[in-house]
Amino acid sequence: VQLQASGGGLVQAGGSLRLSCAASGRTFSNYHIGWFRQAPGKERAFVAAISRSVSTYYADSVKGRFTISRDNAQNTVYLQMNSLKPEDTAVYYCAARVGTVQIMGVADYPYWGQGTLVTVSS
Repeated sequence: VQLQASGGGLVQAGGSLRLSCAASGRTFSNYHIGWFRQAPGKERAFVAAISRSVSTYYADSVKGRFTISRDNAQNTVYLQMNSLKPEDTAVYYCAARVGTVQIMGVADYPYWGQGTLVTVSS
């Protein structure tokens, strides 16, 4: 599967953005999809994930502010980000895996898209 992330940009604190992760392939519904982010000088970190059965998982730092969803007909996963904070500034990546629901670690995902930059100004 090939993934393409989009939707990043510059937003003021308190604002919103919606990221999209578009995937190729006819078996998109079989994949678990995760979002990760990497801030300058930091390791890539888990943000949110959605399983093929549409269970959702969130990092504590984004719970209540971010919402992950999927549209299998469009082969796309979305990350709605509200109440953005300067500490949310990072490059955001989407990733995919099949198999077990082991989806919160960077090493769990064999397929990655390119990143999209989110910058939140204070």
